[in-house]
Amino acid sequence: MFYHASPVHCIEVLEPRVSNHGKPLVYLSKKRENVLPYLSNAIEKYCKETGFPIEGTMRKWGSYGFYNGLVRMDEYWPGALEDTYKGVPGYIYAAGEVSGMEELPDIPDAVITSESVPVLGCEYVPDAYEAILTAAGEGRILIRRYEELPEKTLAWIDSCIKEQYEEARDIPTYRHFLRGKFPEITAGLE
Repeated sequence: MFYHASPVHCIEVLEPRVSNHGKPLVYLSKKRENVLPYLSNAIEKYCKETGFPIEGTMRKWGSYGFYNGLVRMDEYWPGALEDTYKGVPGYIYAAGEVSGMEELPDIPDAVITSESVPVLGCEYVPDAYEAILTAAGEGRILIRRYEELPEKTLAWIDSCIKEQYEEARDIPTYRHFLRGKFPEITAGLE
């Protein structure tokens, strides 16, 4: 079984879409819990909440990685998980056969395909934050709160945000998000 998360209801076929990698693909995981970070996009959510116009390219935000084969979600600002996921509904789609799939070597249990993928089932998730906390409580994902991050990680976040802000000259939604969530890091940058 393969899984895909989306805020969109009633998808019968997962169609390839252009994402951060610049080419149309369908992304899936062999583990349901690995798609939980995709139930909300912090950038899009912040732009909607602040009334910032959503035009052009919309980046995806995912402050997660993998540790000992498990998704580890890190908070890059205080309360980031709750801020991004609390009260956000979504859907987890299940698929069986995935034609033309390739495994992603840098993302455990992830596969991509440039072909359409028929949906076998759909699970409604009423609150993404609660689903993440449940998966963490069951030991299927890890959470590192902002207050728990080592100094080395905080320094990396600082450097990464500055670099991404500079590189996002033509992506106003991303710059708006970075200014809003990391004001002390982006202050004085332009």
